[in-house]
Amino acid sequence: MTSKVTYLGNLRTENVHAKSNNSFITDAPTDNNGKGEAFSPTDTVATGLASCMLTVMGIKAQDMDIDMSGTTAEVTKTMASNPRRISKIEVFLNFPFETDNKTRKILEHTANTCPVHYSLHPDIQKSITFNWQ
Repeated sequence: MTSKVTYLGNLRTENVHAKSNNSFITDAPTDNNGKGEAFSPTDTVATGLASCMLTVMGIKAQDMDIDMSGTTAEVTKTMASNPRRISKIEVFLNFPFETDNKTRKILEHTANTCPVHYSLHPDIQKSITFNWQ
């Protein structure tokens, strides 16, 4: 088991990671009957893309003796209707360090081939921007 999800009522869930027992709450967004007081389930999907990209880049960077600490990603999710779904995820990756073009290409390729990127439906538009210092 990866996680346990419990419906708490009022359009809210508690999500517990099986191995670590870490948890987070989701809430329905304000544009879909919720209070918007926590990540929505679709927010977690969009955020998961950026998190996965940073994680696999971090693994590759470690192998290359590069410290990626302080690198951030800003995520924007766009929803569509009929059926309601994620239509676009924009990720702006901001790197607080200088590096050469070869290293940039390696890290960018690594990010664009992360497992979540490959797992998302091909109809979801993915706009990825790499902002190097």
